[in-house]
Amino acid sequence: MSYVDGFVLPLPKKNLAEYRRFARMAGKVWLEHGALSYVETVADDVKPGKVTSFPQSVKLKAGEVVVLSWATYKSRADRDRIMKKVMSDPRMKMDPKKMPFDGKRMFWGGFKPIVEL
Repeated sequence: MSYVDGFVLPLPKKNLAEYRRFARMAGKVWLEHGALSYVETVADDVKPGKVTSFPQSVKLKAGEVVVLSWATYKSRADRDRIMKKVMSDPRMKMDPKKMPFDGKRMFWGGFKPIVEL
């Protein structure tokens, strides 16, 4: 089994190119520090729900799109070690006011797989 970190955030569509550059750099940092994989995706088929949905989860506004990202690791222990390195890597330091997305509406967490095929 492995371990997964998942991230969901709202991204202004006008910032997609800037975010893509940031994501490429971030992915390299994660991989350099030992993550097995790093993936960034942009919503293509997510509709607002009646009770809950991806758009509702990030309080999506007009002109924004949902980003779903994840990194995989060998284990939770590897994830904890790698995440510490990633968060202290100088390339990951960003001024919150200059980020291409609203970090206050981002959410994330670690997940232990229950099925892997």
